[in-house]
Amino acid sequence: MKIREMVKDERPREKMAMYGRQTLTNSELLAILIKTGTERRGVLDIADEIIHKSGGIRMLAEYSLEELAAFEGIGRAKACVILAAVELGSRLAASSQLTTGRIKDAGDVADIFLEKLRYMKKERFESLLLDAKGNIISCELISMGDLMSSPVHPRETFQAAVKRGAAAVILVHNHPSGDPTPSDDDIKITKRLKEAGDILGISVLDHVIVGDGNYVSLRNLGII
Repeated sequence: MKIREMVKDERPREKMAMYGRQTLTNSELLAILIKTGTERRGVLDIADEIIHKSGGIRMLAEYSLEELAAFEGIGRAKACVILAAVELGSRLAASSQLTTGRIKDAGDVADIFLEKLRYMKKERFESLLLDAKGNIISCELISMGDLMSSPVHPRETFQAAVKRGAAAVILVHNHPSGDPTPSDDDIKITKRLKEAGDILGISVLDHVIVGDGNYVSLRNLGII
């Protein structure tokens, strides 16, 4: 059924306006982003297909622009809208977690990043900036992609920390394989960044590697 054929208060946008966004299904929320269907298929049908094939809304973030654009009735423009909404949701969730305040140990770091990074298909390297009391200042994305094909340089790593007056940083990245065991390259990069931080007067307190539901702290391993 196409949107124009539906009872007015069952149409996604009208339903949201009348009853609130919480009343909409995942498909209805996605349909609002897609806006229109095709001559052959309604927008809700297209939204249902995308969610079904992705295995749920959590996995929408795993689609590349090209993969999402390949769905019938989507294209690059609508794919950009969907991925922008997904990224906003991810940043909102991360921002909410970052209000928790002080970081006491690697477990606190894992609470923030475990769900955020565990499903990523590419390595994502981030830094958590802390003040002198261990309170969170901000979270900064340093690089995307394999750490060796997209090297993590001290310049990029500490740029925001210097600008924001951070006293310390905690490095965080994920292993798409799901196994958080640090590689030799992980250890080398960590030691190099720690040396750079010491020169700048910014302590590298830990490097937490996130896997699929688990994590490893290089500090707990005695590497830092």
